[in-house]
Amino acid sequence: MLANLLNESKRTIVYTGAGMSTESGLSDFRSAKTGMWETEDPAKVASVTALNQQVEQFFQFYKQRVIAAKETGPHKGHDILAKWEKDGLIHGIITQNVDGFHTMAGSKNVMELHGTLRNVHCETCGKVYGNERYELDEFYCDCGGTLRPSVVLFGEMLPEEAFIQAIFESEKADLFIVLGSSLTVTPANQFPLIAKEQGAKLVIINMEPTEMDHVADLVINDRKIGEILNEADQKIMST
Repeated sequence: MLANLLNESKRTIVYTGAGMSTESGLSDFRSAKTGMWETEDPAKVASVTALNQQVEQFFQFYKQRVIAAKETGPHKGHDILAKWEKDGLIHGIITQNVDGFHTMAGSKNVMELHGTLRNVHCETCGKVYGNERYELDEFYCDCGGTLRPSVVLFGEMLPEEAFIQAIFESEKADLFIVLGSSLTVTPANQFPLIAKEQGAKLVIINMEPTEMDHVADLVINDRKIGEILNEADQKIMST
């Protein structure tokens, strides 16, 4: 059915959440209380307050996040989405994930609602560096300013450009596919509803049921995203 919906759609938008990244082996941010973080709340460590008042703890938390992302990488599902975009089957990806795996896999029109771990930038002058600075414990800019990951911290607004583009893409979609999101985080979880209200078909693929399953045209639970996308890709290629 997913293959049929993709073939029939003229404009398909994909929305990805943490489940897309965990299939790569990357720990879910919200369940990151392991090892040195088992007594810490990641939400507090990854905040504007921590950056300003607990900077060394902030640095070490994000250093581990950068290393974890580099030790994993895109999986088959990311690769298929990039292929589908190249083939004109999908037209954009809205993501809550900051690992940059969609871009690494080759996707072009990616709206990163929460920014990216692939870069760090200076709080003072704005200069952008690769995230290897964090791997090397180089946490300060050449100007002396503090380097921080180019992600949205707790206490910050979502990037306006990505958010507005995501609304536009959701309104124009006639097929909207959710991959690996519980759809509980606002305002990002409004995009599927925006698409649905404009007449789009809605597909939700997630390990667990979501509160929006009842409005979806197709719901798939308890299966890996990469496997489902691969099956759909095989069917598309055989037609």
